Amino acid sequence: MSTDVLPPPDKKAEYVERMFSRIAPGYDTMNGIMTLGLDRGWRATTVALAAPPSCGRALDIGTGTGDFLVELAKWMPDGLAVGVDFTLPMMRAGLSKIAEQRAVFVAGDALALPFADESFDAITTGFTLRNVTDIAAAFREMWRVVRIGGTVACLEVARPRQPLLRLGHWVYFQRIVPLMARVLGADPEAYTYLPQSARVFPPPGELAQIMREAGWSDVTYRLVGLGAAAIHTGIKRG
Repeated sequence: MSTDVLPPPDKKAEYVERMFSRIAPGYDTMNGIMTLGLDRGWRATTVALAAPPSCGRALDIGTGTGDFLVELAKWMPDGLAVGVDFTLPMMRAGLSKIAEQRAVFVAGDALALPFADESFDAITTGFTLRNVTDIAAAFREMWRVVRIGGTVACLEVARPRQPLLRLGHWVYFQRIVPLMARVLGADPEAYTYLPQSARVFPPPGELAQIMREAGWSDVTYRLVGLGAAAIHTGIKRG
């Protein structure tokens, strides 16, 4: 297998759907191992920044097995959290997770969301945009389906700024994570793709500008995990 597994742009959507379908059963376990368990706190912070109203409607894009839905439901005891994803095995793997929550899964594409304009009060998305073929189009779709005054909070990969941390981050995700996947019996190609997709993802400042150009206002971001990830937020103005 080639050391570079990133698919060409015209094959990316199909590649990503097949890959996540393969790794769905063990995804939650590997995700926790890969992020050293820090992803749980990052998700909680992301939802707090989105701050959906208690009786509102929130949408999680690229919801996977529904980890964000669980966090959103805590904020919305009288509301509804909707998770959209185009990989059915991932959502099936998360059904038990949301069984006791005011939450539902919906099959759909981040670039053509199956919802009417201004359907939601808040939107979250985590580690999804590096897998889409058009980041700007995804943010435009988010803007379309959120109400005026609604928020978006996006958790995504970043790279530490400090040189030694940046080197350690590169070694861990580019070399150690694929090896761990092999040792633990996970899909080695998938856990080579995931770090490589992070390598080519826009840095936080560039991603913030993409959000602004897609229509979002008051865009800002904070780094978490010593710069290994970033949480971007924005508001839909009139």
